[in-house]
Amino acid sequence: MTTHASTAPVIVWFRQDLRINDNPALNTAAESGAPVIPLFVWSPEEDGDWEPGGASRWWLHHSLSRLAADLDKLGSPLVVKRGYSLSILRDFAKETGAHAVYWNRRYEPSTIVRDKNIKGALVKDGIDARSFNGNLLFEPWQVLNGKNEPYKVFTAYHKSATNLVSPPAPAEAPKKLKAPAKKIQSVSISDLMLLPKINWAGGLKETWKPGELGARENLEEFLSGIVEDYKTERDRPSVVGTSRLSPHLHFGEISPRTVWHAVRETQKSSKGSESKSTYLKELVWREFAHHLLYHFPLTTSAPLRHEFEHFPWADDKEALKAWQKGKTGYPLVDAGMRELWHTGWMHNRVRMVVASFLVKDLLLPWQWGAEWFWDTLVDADLANNTLGWQWSAGCGADAAPYFRVFNPLLQSKKFDPDGKYIKLWVPELANLPKPWFHNPWEAPAEVLKESGITLGKTYPKPIVDHGFARERALHAFKSLKAVAAK
Repeated sequence: MTTHASTAPVIVWFRQDLRINDNPALNTAAESGAPVIPLFVWSPEEDGDWEPGGASRWWLHHSLSRLAADLDKLGSPLVVKRGYSLSILRDFAKETGAHAVYWNRRYEPSTIVRDKNIKGALVKDGIDARSFNGNLLFEPWQVLNGKNEPYKVFTAYHKSATNLVSPPAPAEAPKKLKAPAKKIQSVSISDLMLLPKINWAGGLKETWKPGELGARENLEEFLSGIVEDYKTERDRPSVVGTSRLSPHLHFGEISPRTVWHAVRETQKSSKGSESKSTYLKELVWREFAHHLLYHFPLTTSAPLRHEFEHFPWADDKEALKAWQKGKTGYPLVDAGMRELWHTGWMHNRVRMVVASFLVKDLLLPWQWGAEWFWDTLVDADLANNTLGWQWSAGCGADAAPYFRVFNPLLQSKKFDPDGKYIKLWVPELANLPKPWFHNPWEAPAEVLKESGITLGKTYPKPIVDHGFARERALHAFKSLKAVAAK
């Protein structure tokens, strides 16, 4: 390099860390005293089979826009490029005379391979290439069992992880960034064409505020009172009983360290202490998902428990379509699937119910559900999506036992007793009196008539009988268990 390192710029390569607070790569670059060039490279094809889905792209457009505005205020604008990351980073480093490239680590299988190749190539070019932990409380290789092997059971993982040194406190954003001497060409964020051509994202816009400020506001609202009742209220889909931070964490608009320490700080007050511990445990569940994906990279499409490769899944695309559109005839399932389509998010209790319904009532492959969630969720995260679906199907680590088949009717009555959630998302049932909005197929004919409902026309009849479906699923799982025992 012909430019002296003290005056040569540092490139900060942004990915799923779209924030300025507690961003190790950005902080390290700013502390160097060198000019800082923030860079985002749009290269979806490098994600292999898991290119960002439609909802994720919508979120990314708005999150990048917020990040760009924040970086402008710090004094160094965001540069946006399209193409292959390695080529762009090498060419961009030559063009700008940069002596270093810093980034925060990602943990998806294809990304790990790519980043390793990029680091090797940059070092070969004489560039200081460094990666940091900006997105997890614990690195996946930090938490291992007594045999130096990865954990497959969450309880043991949680105990081991929380016995480690507490995650470091979050760092504040740099006060100012030294801009490069020359203006650098950049494509606009709109040039990436992340927004849908057909305007289906109105519900997402009504529901969410992507970006670091939106993440902060969600955290503050959660800590202002919701967290105190988290243990009980998190299972009620009709109330705001969760943090709703999952998409912000996925895109790195807030760090898990920030959330962890903010909740721990509130634990100094005894009020809601148990609920706060429950929430912190959920943060560790997120860590467990990344731990599993790192150590078992094939699980994105293949079951961790190999006997499930022979599971007798059905091939019913019509049933899949009914599930996707929220037209199964089971109100809680349909409410969840419609909430997902409208807002890009679904309450976690309902996620478990709809997932169980797909893999156990309909006997459809969990991979089909994972793919649908991947395209429609704003918090579509490969590690969490994989763990959640394998848990529901009973084929992953710490999975739900095969005989655990959620009864959508009982779940509905227990967690949405007044039908507020159902009636919000399945408005055609709004006039049904209690208890029939849980099971309209059992309502008397005169009640249906008075409520303006014609089963099979205004609202579908159940596409499968749950009692029959449960026995069918149990038979399939037991036969698989017998095969595995041989």
